[in-house]
Amino acid sequence: MKKLPLLRSFIRENASTFVSMLLLVVVPVVVSSTIALVLYQYQGLLQNLQWWEMLLYFAAVSVTMAFALTPTTFVALVSGFYLSWTLFPGLIVSYGIAALVGYSVARLIDHGKMMSFLNRFEKALFLMQELRQQSWSLIILTRISPVLPFALMNFVLSLLQVDRKKFFLASIVGMLPRTLFFFWIGTQASDVINLLQNPDSGSGGQLLMIALIIISIGGLYFVFDRALKKALKDASVKS
Repeated sequence: MKKLPLLRSFIRENASTFVSMLLLVVVPVVVSSTIALVLYQYQGLLQNLQWWEMLLYFAAVSVTMAFALTPTTFVALVSGFYLSWTLFPGLIVSYGIAALVGYSVARLIDHGKMMSFLNRFEKALFLMQELRQQSWSLIILTRISPVLPFALMNFVLSLLQVDRKKFFLASIVGMLPRTLFFFWIGTQASDVINLLQNPDSGSGGQLLMIALIIISIGGLYFVFDRALKKALKDASVKS
């Protein structure tokens, strides 16, 4: 009987956090579809950009990815279609900036409320501490997966309150494999709409995506399992 009031309290105290996380999943689908239509009507919009226009483009996608207006895969495909490989490092930096912006915004929205609630429970407190110590692996593994929403993971990972520099670097390292792959897919396309509707990666590409998902799921299971066992052990020793 005590669990129901506790659940209600948890939801009530973190309502803004849950609503924000839901929007981070829904909004990218709507906005990216709209942008795809614009690119179809103005297919030369991002071609032959000047250097200052390129900087503006990278700044813009940093913001749109941070606020879940565009999925990271969408941005990588479009960038590969319109830009050259010499500009690929700019895209990688944009991912890192987007991760930092999303992290900071999530901290402002949450105000540490989620962590404060969890810290009331000794085992949860020890678990969060263990996950924070393994944050480098945790961040990389969540970024590797092509199915975990980028902006939502920014929000979730921000709850651990990890170091910003570590968050920035680990996000870039984790995003690199799939960003590199989808950028390459974009360079091979002849039509932007067909690219976005059906980014044909072939059997090799599909195997790579499956491999990344398996690595992500398996790695996250290992990290959480190890952290949970260590947290339970520490809690039992303290008690």
